[in-house]
Amino acid sequence: MTLQSLNAKRILIAVLGVLFLASLVFVQSLEVARKRTEAGLRPHPIAVPANSAACVDCHAKSNPGIVDHWRGSTHARKGVGCLECHQAEAGEVDAFHHYGQDIATVVTPLDCSRCHTVEFEEFTRSHHAKAGNILHSLDNRLAETIEGSRVPFAPHSPTPGRSVDQVNGMASANTGCQQCHGSKVALQSTDGGMITVDDLAPGPDGKPTKLDVVAKVLKDENGRPRYHPTTWPNTGMGRLNLDGSRGSCSACHSRHDFSPRRAHRPENCGKCHLGPDHPQKEIYEESKHGVAYRDLEHEMNLDGASWVLGVDYTQAPTCATCHMSGHSRNGGKITHDPGMRISWTNRPPVSLVMDTDAEHRVITETDPAKRQSLVADTAEAKRQRMMDVCSHCHTPDYVTAFYHQYDDFVVLYNEKFGKPGRAIMAALQDQGLLSKPQFDEPIEWTWFYLWHHEGRRARHGASMMAPDYAHWHGMYEVAERFYVELVPEARAIVAEARAHGKADQAAAVEAVIDEIMARPEHAWQAEGQATLE
Repeated sequence: MTLQSLNAKRILIAVLGVLFLASLVFVQSLEVARKRTEAGLRPHPIAVPANSAACVDCHAKSNPGIVDHWRGSTHARKGVGCLECHQAEAGEVDAFHHYGQDIATVVTPLDCSRCHTVEFEEFTRSHHAKAGNILHSLDNRLAETIEGSRVPFAPHSPTPGRSVDQVNGMASANTGCQQCHGSKVALQSTDGGMITVDDLAPGPDGKPTKLDVVAKVLKDENGRPRYHPTTWPNTGMGRLNLDGSRGSCSACHSRHDFSPRRAHRPENCGKCHLGPDHPQKEIYEESKHGVAYRDLEHEMNLDGASWVLGVDYTQAPTCATCHMSGHSRNGGKITHDPGMRISWTNRPPVSLVMDTDAEHRVITETDPAKRQSLVADTAEAKRQRMMDVCSHCHTPDYVTAFYHQYDDFVVLYNEKFGKPGRAIMAALQDQGLLSKPQFDEPIEWTWFYLWHHEGRRARHGASMMAPDYAHWHGMYEVAERFYVELVPEARAIVAEARAHGKADQAAAVEAVIDEIMARPEHAWQAEGQATLE
């Protein structure tokens, strides 16, 4: 080999080495740029569709926050602009002509389904989508009648600095219940009323079939339909939309950026899942899961384009991790039905096993054969889906033992307090010793606190490994409410009934109370009384 050829090889190797080093630097710079972009330290490259360019230019001046949020979204990177979401068709009741385009203000799940079909179908089947059913529930009676008034009323004294001539008795329901659960979105009518989905009777395409009602929609000087201010804005999870769809995608995926990072974070669920009756956010924060999240949040790849448990992160679970997100055991499949992994429902006075039918309704049938014929998805199958999530961090024995403790706790609550309390209240009602209106007698408040506040806290605490909520904020308060208030109040009603000539009714209720209190789990009270005597 000549010196010249040797030098040529050296030069070639040097050049290749420099190219290789340059490629490494280039790849690393791309990765750094990607990480900076995902972390929000530099803007994403965006593609403004031609049909939305004018929208972006105009709203960047009038509503810069909206445009900034959209610029940071996956939609913007993929060329999904304003019209792809807001575009409406002729015949839609909320459509109006705006600078050459027919658009609608409210984007509904039906609109989102044009691209997100599977997500729409999963969500529509979920309990989340049915959250608006509270409009006819006991909870809503509290807000509409007891806290407020279903009819406006006159103020009783002046309000300095304000001219108030009428009090909106529905304000508590509008601002409280319906902002989480959702309301019937309504348009204003030319006769001063409200127009909802019930009046419009939309078909499968979302367009109204009652055209005489459409003709009554009140519009502003630009032809834009006026939404009723008591129902909009509203991002309630079970919102009842004018097109017949239920829900609001932006309840979790905040508009207009629809940030996956935000949807992954437990704080995102805290708008609704907190407080005295369903403190899941507080329970999570107390649990070891919440502690781990706060400690290791920076390692959880929350900004990643992919967020699969066991692949992209393992440090801690969030609400989304357990209830919705994909993981390595299920091929990374996400669900938009949070109930698909829940084996008990702890919402009602007595917890129910989450066997569900083809319409995803919880089965209440008690006959085993009839029950089996109705089941489409079993509670055990749901539990196994959750256990698959748990198994990324916990051994099979650990997970099985946790569920053993959880089941025992829920059954204890059901049998010692939930079912007996329900039976006592039913006996009082059946014997006519309570009036028909709810919450007009002290015992009705007592029972509501027992199951709706303390009972839920106890059961939710057990379900999410938060011992303080399970015990001190839960079963301790359940027991106090049952023994110190519910049973004595029921006996007082019996005594009052007997004193007023209702001996048979009093005896019937007393028999129910005595049978319950004679059970072994309540024997400690009799033992204490015997000691005193």
